[in-house]
Amino acid sequence: MVVDSAQDEQDDRVFHALADATRRDLLLTTLEAEHNVSALARRYPMSFAAVQKHVAVLEDAGLVTKQRKGREQLVRGNVATIRQACRLLEQLEAVWRGRIDRIGEILAEESNGGTKP
Repeated sequence: MVVDSAQDEQDDRVFHALADATRRDLLLTTLEAEHNVSALARRYPMSFAAVQKHVAVLEDAGLVTKQRKGREQLVRGNVATIRQACRLLEQLEAVWRGRIDRIGEILAEESNGGTKP
């Protein structure tokens, strides 16, 4: 397997960003509709600066994009990055399903006295 270190670093940023419940909630909110950072900050019992930092982590991971509209910074969820994370999880699931299938084959061989069915 060829390792793409740039993609690995991007995947690490995505899963790091998703590891925090507040950031997951911010992402869900911005996937439903775009919001300015002030409106997002009002939703949480934390400072505006803290919400800005969470948004910055999401933006660095590519999970949200920010666009200036007048004086506002509008934040919108980025579905393409979520799809990439899903593809990675599906690859990992395929590996584990393959292992489970192999364990089933080994157990079947052993129950047949060590011969393949």
